[in-house]
Amino acid sequence: MKKTAIVIGAGFAGISAAASLARRGFAVTVLEKNDGPGGRARVWSDQGFTFDMGPSFYWMPEVFERFFAEFGERVQDHYELKRLDPSYSVVFGPGEEWALPADPIALRAFFESKEKGAGAQLDRFLNEAKLKYDLGMGELVYRPSLSWMEYAHPGLLTGLLRTKVFRSLRNHVKAHFTDPRLRLLMEFPVLFLGASPQNTPALYSLMNYADMELGTWYPMGGMGRVVEAMVKVAEKQGAEFRYDEPVEHISVEKGRIKAVTTAKGTYSPDLVLASADYHHVDQELLDRSARSYSAPYWEDRTMAPSGLLFYLGLDRQLSELEHHTLFFDASLDAHSTAIYDEPAWPAEPLFYTSCASHSDPAAAPPGCESMVILIPIAPGLEDTEPTRERYYDLVMERLTKHLGYDPRPHVVLKRSYCINDLKADHNAFRGNAYGLANTIRQTGPLRPSMKSKKVKNLYYAGQLTVPGPGVPPAIISGQVVAKLIEEEFEHDLQHA
Repeated sequence: MKKTAIVIGAGFAGISAAASLARRGFAVTVLEKNDGPGGRARVWSDQGFTFDMGPSFYWMPEVFERFFAEFGERVQDHYELKRLDPSYSVVFGPGEEWALPADPIALRAFFESKEKGAGAQLDRFLNEAKLKYDLGMGELVYRPSLSWMEYAHPGLLTGLLRTKVFRSLRNHVKAHFTDPRLRLLMEFPVLFLGASPQNTPALYSLMNYADMELGTWYPMGGMGRVVEAMVKVAEKQGAEFRYDEPVEHISVEKGRIKAVTTAKGTYSPDLVLASADYHHVDQELLDRSARSYSAPYWEDRTMAPSGLLFYLGLDRQLSELEHHTLFFDASLDAHSTAIYDEPAWPAEPLFYTSCASHSDPAAAPPGCESMVILIPIAPGLEDTEPTRERYYDLVMERLTKHLGYDPRPHVVLKRSYCINDLKADHNAFRGNAYGLANTIRQTGPLRPSMKSKKVKNLYYAGQLTVPGPGVPPAIISGQVVAKLIEEEFEHDLQHA
């Protein structure tokens, strides 16, 4: 008889884990509270416009390739990838916009044009970043991080010593570049990690390597196509997905799960893998005696940002914007302070726009534009409709200055999404969008554990455990926990 596994949540981590567990011979059932897969990466369509509701940057393509290769398949068998050139555009102020070339030689020349010697410095910076990328993505992230001893081998320690990993990313960037705009450009990728540059280890300059060397890509049809492809692979392995079935309670007896109760029935699996919000499972689905962590523990965690998003359909194209445009025409430090140090709605927010219809005509009706606006904000803020509208107008005023015309009269479809929606749709702790921040105090074994401390057959995956926030780490999280489960169940069988 196959061992039965319940996976809670059909986001990237849950789908990845379900596919990997099914390949390993487990009978897998995925329980998802929403009406389809994807988690934060769901798709919304209306009036001919299609929007990726969550992640929109496709970075680290080899992580996706490695996932599909696990099942003898290839990315190109499922969706078409397009490398974006420019990778993205950065707006620093009126008339000051940088379009980042995708070609490495052109990018170095671009840096040199902004600061004498910066081209050579970029080479040095990215050469070290490659060592960190190979170390981080090849060695560190594919470990369950249950103990520091997992990292205690000569090759890994030597690699850590060869690179500057423990000083702050900000100081690491300062040592290479003088121009404040170049520094800002090198610091921005850590926004995806959920920490300010001064509090992020320089290890994460590996993100710059992912950005500038490996490239920014777009899966034709959007990130939803990636979700569909992964679900297809999981189902091909035998995993079953059940939607509109939220889990209501996990019963534990004598240190093992006895039952998983949903709105539609009760299951008695051999194991449960929770890829839903870790805090929600730990604090709300389990009885107190079965929880791994206390309420004060969770309150003390540093969360990655939440976000205020607007999904807009416009009756004209916005040729003045790139597929991805970052508006850094305000202070990054002031915005970071409003997220991490003194949580509040930012006075002058940075924001990001995505116009997928630039690359994918199917994302909008002919002659129209599908646009997503994202403002990173602190989790846990009060989320009200008047506040959303105030920030909509604030951002639109900034866009008006940049575009030379007011886009608001051209908006024919509008939807906002923020903290209250993240809580309602994903049980997101404090309405977070990205998970738990990757700070030094929340790295590796210092993150909430993949393995329950109280319940023998309960495991976790996703952005609140290892390796951290982002789509590639979520996919990796599912693969790592599946391997851990297989090893532990084989060990139990051998010693039964």
